[in-house]
Amino acid sequence: MPDYEHTCLIRGDGGRVLRAVLDRICNKWTLLVVATLDQGTLRFTDLHQQIPGISQRMLTLTLRHLERDGLVSRTVHAEVPPRVEYALTPTGKSLIPPALALAGWAIEHVPHIEASRAAHETRDRRGPQHPRPTASEAG
Repeated sequence: MPDYEHTCLIRGDGGRVLRAVLDRICNKWTLLVVATLDQGTLRFTDLHQQIPGISQRMLTLTLRHLERDGLVSRTVHAEVPPRVEYALTPTGKSLIPPALALAGWAIEHVPHIEASRAAHETRDRRGPQHPRPTASEAG
């Protein structure tokens, strides 16, 4: 696997491509859609029902982006009414292992992250804290 320097600096794009891909993959809904489609091919309505909190519009946009990026395939069946199914492509399936690793990391570190957030919010409510100079610094 290429290292960060090879991916970003040697190619001379300053990380633009990597940032664009990660921006797409790491948004609020992408990994949930990909993980849900890992169960198999689903119709839009079934997919929508299995992802709590996602609006139809956001699901539509997410699926369009995933299809454009080659992670999801969209199959329209010539039926009345039309039947549209979504499935992961091989590239989309290859995202599952790193996504599971990231999810595992997040679950493992949630307590620390939440504690850190709470401490930060407490500091923010108290206002800026300026350290008092020690006797040698006040000198």
